[in-house]
Amino acid sequence: MKTHRADCNSQRSLLNLLNDPKPSVCFKPFEWQNIVSVCPSAWVSSGRLCCSSSTRRSWSSSSCVCPSSLRGESLKDNPYFGAGFGLVGMGTALAAARKGAQVGMIFFRRNYMMTLEVPSGDKSYRWLLSWISKHARHTQHLSVETSYSQHESGRVLTQFHLHPSPGNHIIWYGSKWIRVERTRDKATVVDLQTKAPWESLTFTAPGRDRRMFINILQEARELALKQEEGRTLIYTAMGAEWRPFGFPRRCRPLGSVVLDAGIAEGLLEDVKEFTGNPAWYADRGIPYRRGYLLYGPPGCGKSSFITVLAGELGYSICLMSLSDRSLSDDRLHHLLSAAPQQSIVLLEDVDAAFVNRVLSPTENPLAYQGMGRLTFSGLLNALDGVASSEARVVFMTTNFVDRLDAALIRPGRVDVKRYVGHCTRWQLAQMFRRFYPEWLPAEAERFAQCATAAHREISAAQVQGHFMLYKTDPAGAIDNVDKIK
Repeated sequence: MKTHRADCNSQRSLLNLLNDPKPSVCFKPFEWQNIVSVCPSAWVSSGRLCCSSSTRRSWSSSSCVCPSSLRGESLKDNPYFGAGFGLVGMGTALAAARKGAQVGMIFFRRNYMMTLEVPSGDKSYRWLLSWISKHARHTQHLSVETSYSQHESGRVLTQFHLHPSPGNHIIWYGSKWIRVERTRDKATVVDLQTKAPWESLTFTAPGRDRRMFINILQEARELALKQEEGRTLIYTAMGAEWRPFGFPRRCRPLGSVVLDAGIAEGLLEDVKEFTGNPAWYADRGIPYRRGYLLYGPPGCGKSSFITVLAGELGYSICLMSLSDRSLSDDRLHHLLSAAPQQSIVLLEDVDAAFVNRVLSPTENPLAYQGMGRLTFSGLLNALDGVASSEARVVFMTTNFVDRLDAALIRPGRVDVKRYVGHCTRWQLAQMFRRFYPEWLPAEAERFAQCATAAHREISAAQVQGHFMLYKTDPAGAIDNVDKIK
């Protein structure tokens, strides 16, 4: 009895739904042919049962039937019910597939892909830009960089270099596809003077062998060195960093600067021995640095020889003026420690910044301080102190060695001292043969004899200026040797 009453209640609910004035579902007659249970409280008549706002609901028999299968078939055939579950199921499946794809991609990137990020502040950033420009020749999104180069004749040429612009670029290298992403943050400025924004390069490649990135960096470095091959790069101190100054200069041969016999060869051999034996210093606990002092009258070739020496070694030159008023002790320490690798730090006219402390205060009012904020103790500690850097070659020049303090030129700060003075007879003959190689050595000796007889002291700069007046007239250079000024 309870089961029959529950079925009747369900039937009444169904009848109330069917008697709704705004139905949207229509039931066909054959769907109700199996109704055999009687429901006394329901409206019963024969006819077709349908859902309509203008017709009466009727049944196909004189009795109301409420079987349990009626509810299942009704829910199954209900389009709202079927569509709702279908959408929910499809959405759940798509969400699960999306989540699985994300997890799978993260797992794949972490275990089977490599990334390399290079910020714009790194030294290899400019190398890699040139390397990418060489390999990404088919990219259509470019940015321009203008540079200048100096011809051997002295004429300056303008060059435009096209680099891939910020964005994603695809490169084929070593049988692998590499994605290169160049990003630029305009809100962050790396260089306050040039207003250069912060940039970075990110290399992404499949695999787990990191040697591919090492090979790329080595190729980029070799490409940059090849572009600067035969050139001497000059750096100058700007703020707290070293920046290229002017155009890279063509390397001069060692014989282009004529010093007295044995001086140039001896200095070159000493520097090569130092740079080639770092283990010797490490085994004996000696600081790995070397200091040189070239002193003598002006115009005798001290700075010119250092330039030639840098070209012979393949080194760059870092120029620093100790009389710079903005130079402080901390900045000097930082610049010496941050000098580019394979470079010579050149301190010209060191006597102009500091003089001998033995002199009286009336003769030397700046004995204990420099022309700027640099102190003498700061210079000493930077050259040979606890915080001084290693793997460094420092050359100092002066015209008055007697004005230098003994603490500045002691061993450990200055290891090699060489006097570069006025031209000797041997130097004069060598310079004549250098300018006029087609003439006989006897003519070079005659020029040297005439020059020493006419001038007691003569510098190499004076002789070179005299030869420039007689470029194609060696005889005139000999006959007018007394006019050298």
